[in-house]
Amino acid sequence: MMYLAVNEDQVTPGVVAFFIVAALGVTLFFLIRSMNRHIRRIEAPSEDELRQADWERRQKKSVTSDADERKA
Repeated sequence: MMYLAVNEDQVTPGVVAFFIVAALGVTLFFLIRSMNRHIRRIEAPSEDELRQADWERRQKKSVTSDADERKA
């Protein structure tokens, strides 16, 4: 068998590996951009809206419990 002498200092990953890494980078860029667009579309309630909804829930609960006590 014939073995080729390979200089370990000159072995590089090559052009194919560079293109694979570059393609992964470009793909990651577009995925992050798409994710940011989708996150911006989410309409989460603000703290004030959450407090107001909690207050309304407690008021409704106290009104129904008061009505139940009057019936008894």
